[in-house]
Amino acid sequence: MRFESKPKFVAFDMNGTLIHFRINEVIRRVLGDRLPAEIADDFLKTGNQYRIDECLGAYQPFHQVVAHSLERTMRRFGLEYREGDGQAVYEEIPTWGPYPGVSQALRRLAEEYPLVIVTNSDDVHAKRLVENLQAPFEVVITAEEMGVYKPRLRAFEYTLDKLGVAPDEIVWVSASPKYDLRTAATIGIKNKVYMDRGFEHDEHWLGYQRITDIADLPVLLGLPRP
Repeated sequence: MRFESKPKFVAFDMNGTLIHFRINEVIRRVLGDRLPAEIADDFLKTGNQYRIDECLGAYQPFHQVVAHSLERTMRRFGLEYREGDGQAVYEEIPTWGPYPGVSQALRRLAEEYPLVIVTNSDDVHAKRLVENLQAPFEVVITAEEMGVYKPRLRAFEYTLDKLGVAPDEIVWVSASPKYDLRTAATIGIKNKVYMDRGFEHDEHWLGYQRITDIADLPVLLGLPRP
């Protein structure tokens, strides 16, 4: 990647990009025998779409996003939703840790760039998940703080305003074109990195750099290999 000038910040999506977001594993465990094996894959894919749909309306706390999307998915498949299912899934989220190599790559980057988290997590979960990353972040911005979730344009406008930067003064790193990189492109952020974790399709027309190993990120941003 080549920059006309050194970026002022490197911003990251957190869940699914840095944190191994294991929500499907937890949903399977919480539902147990209520989720038939023959429909489980379709159920979980559909649930992902309901979660993003819950993020596109009026702001609601993240525990409600989790619960409402799960309840809607179960209704769609004719399954029994029990009060407490959503909360049981939500409460496991802050126990999740980073993908291999993430903490080391972040600490390396932090030697040269201020790091920022922009997450759809709420304040309480974000604090614990950032601690799990064991790396220094200058700023952590949550959906609760913004009053809106990614991929809403307002989330990106809020971030640029809070950091006091223009779109060409920041690098945006995410494993999700759907939640982050499409909107980043729309808002005019040219310096985008797709950390391909294999759960979304490559959308190369968005004009990002694609990597499959987080260790390549510091090199991509101009730091020598250790």
